[in-house]
Amino acid sequence: MTRRPTLCLVLAAVLCMATAQPILAQEKPYAEQLGRLAEILGSLHYLTGLCDPPSPYRDQMTAVLEAEAPGTAFHAQLVDRFNLGYSSFAAVYRQCTPAAVEAISLYRADGAALAEAIATQYGTPAPANPPA
Repeated sequence: MTRRPTLCLVLAAVLCMATAQPILAQEKPYAEQLGRLAEILGSLHYLTGLCDPPSPYRDQMTAVLEAEAPGTAFHAQLVDRFNLGYSSFAAVYRQCTPAAVEAISLYRADGAALAEAIATQYGTPAPANPPA
């Protein structure tokens, strides 16, 4: 008899992963936040591939990597965090379950809030329109 992992089990695993993460190189003041976002994107890429393909999250991660100076140690760390998010859920889920759907919902909300926080705190403000 196989048991489906509960959302609590998955969340406990994610919390353990979060505390075991190496600190990202501090090339940028938002390095930790962007690392967490990369991990969320990796998790979403795997889960939406199971539950709601196709997944747009790998393309979103590619855009982040292109914007963050490819070829640097920071770039490699972001890739590692994306892969960690992906493989963590791949180890638990083989098919879409209600818990996976719930995790998708939670991670989408967390990712959106984190992306907005990074953009708000560190983004370049839009240029002001010159008076006509």
